Amino acid sequence: MPPAIVNLLNRFGLSRDLALGFGVIAIIAMLILPMPAWMLDLGLALSITISVMILMTALFIEKPLELSAFPTILLISTMLRLGLNLASTRLILSHGHEGPDAAGGVIGAFGEFLMGGETVIGLTIFLILVVINFVVITKGAGRIAEVAARFSLDSMPGKQMAIDADLSAGMINEEQAKERRAEVEAESGFYGAMDGASKFVKGDAIAALLITAINIVVGLTIGVISHGVPLAEAFRTYTVLTAGDGLVSQVPALIVSTAAGLLVSKGGVKGKTGTALGDQLGRYPKAFGMVSFLMGALALIPGLPFVPFAAFSALSGYAAWRMSKRAAAKAALEKAIAIQEEVKAAIVEQPISQTLAIDAVRIEIGYALLPIINDDTREPRLDDQVRALRRQMATDYGFVLPSVRIIDNMGLKPSEYVISIKETEAARGEIKLEKLLLINPGGAPVGLPGEATKEPVFGLPALWIDRELRDEAGFRGLTVVECGTIITTHLTELVKDNIADLLSYTETQKLLTEVHKESEKLVADIIPSKVSISSVQRILQNLLSEGISIRDIPTILEGIAEAAPLTANLTQMTEHVRGRLARQISAQQTRGEAIPVVTLSSDWDQEFSDSIMGHGDERQLAMAPSSLQKFIASVRETYDRLAVDGEIPCLLTSPSIRPFVRSIIERVRPATVVLSQNEIHARARIRALGTIG
Repeated sequence: MPPAIVNLLNRFGLSRDLALGFGVIAIIAMLILPMPAWMLDLGLALSITISVMILMTALFIEKPLELSAFPTILLISTMLRLGLNLASTRLILSHGHEGPDAAGGVIGAFGEFLMGGETVIGLTIFLILVVINFVVITKGAGRIAEVAARFSLDSMPGKQMAIDADLSAGMINEEQAKERRAEVEAESGFYGAMDGASKFVKGDAIAALLITAINIVVGLTIGVISHGVPLAEAFRTYTVLTAGDGLVSQVPALIVSTAAGLLVSKGGVKGKTGTALGDQLGRYPKAFGMVSFLMGALALIPGLPFVPFAAFSALSGYAAWRMSKRAAAKAALEKAIAIQEEVKAAIVEQPISQTLAIDAVRIEIGYALLPIINDDTREPRLDDQVRALRRQMATDYGFVLPSVRIIDNMGLKPSEYVISIKETEAARGEIKLEKLLLINPGGAPVGLPGEATKEPVFGLPALWIDRELRDEAGFRGLTVVECGTIITTHLTELVKDNIADLLSYTETQKLLTEVHKESEKLVADIIPSKVSISSVQRILQNLLSEGISIRDIPTILEGIAEAAPLTANLTQMTEHVRGRLARQISAQQTRGEAIPVVTLSSDWDQEFSDSIMGHGDERQLAMAPSSLQKFIASVRETYDRLAVDGEIPCLLTSPSIRPFVRSIIERVRPATVVLSQNEIHARARIRALGTIG
């Protein structure tokens, strides 16, 4: 399209109100001034174009109020069709005796091509269209609009009261209340407007019937009497022209009526009419694109004038292209603004509290391991296993593990994972997501193909095998582990090793006030009058560090209440609480029917007792280094000898020296359980396996 025309159209489009005004003036001019045939063809093509555009827009809108100006559109399109009907009637009556092309190419084509020149067919099709438009679509849409308007008006007081109630309750602010009130008013106004606008289509259908009758009767009279045309020829010519005129006017009327039926429940228009029409019709480039395609197809139909339909096809296509570019530019601008806002938000300094906050437990994974948390088809998923682990820890230890954060880290190897405890790396490993880990503790050949490796949790010999070998490995009694299970097992062992450190002051407070609400009275009696929450936290940490469950909070608090008047030493309080938990500890260490134990010889018992220096809360172990080395060597020798027989016994000591013996044992054999005689329940049976001498 030439740049001059483009600039003219752009300037013309800047004033939509002016364009609408010129359009209405042109419609009024059609009612008064005669119109040449070529201009009538242009007007009829414009009428069809507008009706299709309205229908397509009605189909593409997402919200009802996006085309709230439809009653105005319906009035203007009806005026346009009536003006064209009057202009075509003037041409038919004035020049009908000249032949089928007297009223222009569009009417002649509809009369000759679409109905084959048969007057009966043309009149029948015209009457059918009138019935469909008037009886079916218009009547139904009008009834719906009438009922909707009535219900909308009846519900207005209730909606206004609901808005006022939300405003009074603080759910919305004053600005939001104004917007909602305006929306309610616009909706009710639209329903009322549609109730009246449906009468336009009804009147249009009646006018079409009257115009058809006038054209036939008056046309025959003028043709036969005034121009001397034979009756048969006059009847055929005027009926063909009249039927063609009726068809070409009822087709767009039917299309617009269909759009009215689609939009009868939509409402609300704001601003000037011209601006509203331009904004709402210009939001959907797809609608203009489909109009352009349809007009182009009509231009290629034999018999229809090519120029009008082709021109409007080109204009609609150009409009669709311009609107698409404008929408793309707007989307790009909005995206750029959003990015700028994100950058600004990132630049804004975060609160110090967020900067200092740390994750109690965190799992970082490489990008190749993302499917273990994102793939719903993969079982089991890592996040599901972590949730199961938290439940299991609560059951086994009475400790609610803090939330485990799982994130991806592009700095890791693709198949690598890292587990951190309080922001400190505790372990890392590498797994193959598409394979299975076959654990072979003995290290002997298993007869299956695979890649030799070491199991990342305990460092045992293992083999990466294909998933197809799972069943065969199971038949051979070998242990096969999924990748997610490897990470969960690694996490479990790390949590057990660091469980005491994970019990923070906040978690202890939640444990006492939220989890064990039934002990509220007991908690109030001893905290803070006898001990502080920090002291309770330390005692619970002492218990957890030796693998003792703290689920029985009432018994633990009772033990603290009993020991608090006697000593302020937390170690001695812990020993007293352990004595109160004798039943639980004994049951936990029972193997079969008895507790396997190794006792200290009387010499070592005396040695430890003599090495304890100080009194009361100041007691500490002061054993000679040579004696300590001798004791450690004796412990290792005894436990290594029993391990050969498959025994893992507890070390049994007297109550007074148990904490000091444990402080030494945990540095050389952390998994060894050290019990005092007070922690063996009266009904528990023991099985002595030896003595450390």
